[in-house]
Amino acid sequence: MENKREDRIQRLLLALKKTDKIHLKEASLLLNVSEMTIRRDLNVEPAPVILLGGYIVMDPKNNPATHYFVSEQKMRQVAEKKRLASRAAGLIQTNDTVFFDCGTTMPYVIESIPETLVFTAICYSLNTFLALQEKPHCEVILCGGAFKSSNSIFTPLGRSSELDYIRPSKAFISAAGVSIEHGVTCYNFDELLMKHQAMERSAQSILVADSTKFDQVRPAAIAPLARFNILVSDAEPPRAYLDFCSQSDIPLLV
Repeated sequence: MENKREDRIQRLLLALKKTDKIHLKEASLLLNVSEMTIRRDLNVEPAPVILLGGYIVMDPKNNPATHYFVSEQKMRQVAEKKRLASRAAGLIQTNDTVFFDCGTTMPYVIESIPETLVFTAICYSLNTFLALQEKPHCEVILCGGAFKSSNSIFTPLGRSSELDYIRPSKAFISAAGVSIEHGVTCYNFDELLMKHQAMERSAQSILVADSTKFDQVRPAAIAPLARFNILVSDAEPPRAYLDFCSQSDIPLLV
């Protein structure tokens, strides 16, 4: 029995070399076993693959710098995200048109917006859209396209998007890495189109990043740190960032 389990896991590992995730139902068909058998295989003892949100993926602990899943990240740095959320939300004024980036920090920012505030929001991720739906005086514009389940975003199918016709007053941009030398970065390249477009079209680009993101560098380049108008975090970053923000006239809100 153990040999069969190891064989199934090896086949899953081989399949994951060609894609970043396999749905549990697809894995069941691939291995010709029940979904329950696969669940038992992955739960008996630590394995190089895990079940995450209905998908089988490589265990991020074995390669933490190359994977990002909303379902995994939403429970990380919760206290830090909540602390910076109210500071960021305080920047939104009545009748603002605001772009909200993807990621797990934005729903906390949206939650901190007063219920009475009248504003327009543009977003391209499902979790951000659902959070905005709870705001009674918010007009929500969802940028559509193909849905990416790992980071819960919609990516345009063509060259145009709803942002082509909108001039946001503010763009809240999230990141997984902030570095003076290497700039602001994230895990997923498929997020870059909307991040870049939002920054180009908005009057203000506001970087929202908790303090664990400083001195981190991820694969996808968003922009140099100096490109942002405001930086919001939950705590003061290292001294070099304080000096950089001061020299670059970037208000640092903590």
